[in-house]
Amino acid sequence: MSNDHIPFNKPFVVGKELFNIAQAVMNGVLSGDGEFTQRCQTWLEHHLGTPKALLTHSCTAALEMAAILSEVGPGDEVIMPSFTFVSTANAFVLRGATPVFVDIRSDTLNIDEQLVASAVTSKTKAIVAVHYAGQPCAMDSLLQTARNNNLILIEDAAQAILSEEKGCSLGTIGDLGCLSFHETKNVISGEGGALLINNKQLTERAEIIWQKGTNRKSFLRGETSKYTWVDIGSSFLPSELSAAFLYAQLEHARRINSHRRTLYLKYLDLLGPMAKQGLFKLPAIKEEKPANAHIFYILCRNPDERGSLIKHLAHNGIDAVFHYVPLHDSPAGLRYARTHGNLPVTTEISNALLRLPMFTEMATSDVRRVCTAIAAFYKTQPPNQNSGT
Repeated sequence: MSNDHIPFNKPFVVGKELFNIAQAVMNGVLSGDGEFTQRCQTWLEHHLGTPKALLTHSCTAALEMAAILSEVGPGDEVIMPSFTFVSTANAFVLRGATPVFVDIRSDTLNIDEQLVASAVTSKTKAIVAVHYAGQPCAMDSLLQTARNNNLILIEDAAQAILSEEKGCSLGTIGDLGCLSFHETKNVISGEGGALLINNKQLTERAEIIWQKGTNRKSFLRGETSKYTWVDIGSSFLPSELSAAFLYAQLEHARRINSHRRTLYLKYLDLLGPMAKQGLFKLPAIKEEKPANAHIFYILCRNPDERGSLIKHLAHNGIDAVFHYVPLHDSPAGLRYARTHGNLPVTTEISNALLRLPMFTEMATSDVRRVCTAIAAFYKTQPPNQNSGT
């Protein structure tokens, strides 16, 4: 890695990506659902433990499929956090449903499970659990609330490839799980995603929706004599070229995550003394196990300080960025959604969070340089009377 510039993220090649793309071309199938699509889906089913995985062209597409499968429509409500990417809400708004935003926890930055039950109304059809930074939501509690109220539970596991909770892969615990392979994620294909169908009653319809609303999969298996339009759907398949690239990444997925954990723990080690001085807060993780180490962030003391730190790091050739603007405060959020109570933690976290560089080709020496630059910045800032992490 050059000493001149440390990007926030950098797409990477880790194995046989280019070889696989050439092989896909020679195989003569580029439009999707070919050999590499099947390989990727089999890998996800085997390594994550889901009954059925379907590759999609994005996690947004997987969420839109999940919205269709949840059968939400006008007048229905879907509970989710406001601290998430717009696709989480958009997928359900497109079906005519109303997102109901609930506050997040200050430790995991995930939806506060203690607030979810009180947000349920007669209009509620689904709950969406977003595993922020790959750290698991309180799935036992969310599952119980969903079962008690006959709701579908969807996991937005866009950031959580190979993260686990109590031995179960995130994305495989709810009825449906959605993964992302966008170039900013741990495992990438440029754009890409997958829908994990854990409720087997939804599998047949998921295949139909995936294939533009047709029964093509059933026809190819010889289960029906006609190939025709039978339901709503869209073109959710990725290109076979994307699947070929992705499969090479999946083969090295555990090694990728292992290296990212090394970087994550180095950040914790070097920034820990500054956090103890109360200069900022560090992520709260269980037993020093950073799940899949998708994101490393710090929580600054106020928005102005965060802005100044971003400029300081940029001056030193380091890219750092804030994250979500809460959806409940956005123009579309105000138009299409509603909130359940006040969302003070969401607002506070959004104003404080700063994401630091984290990518697969990053070296521990890069982490040291980032932390050295942060230390230099805080030497110019007033101390905090209230220390702690």
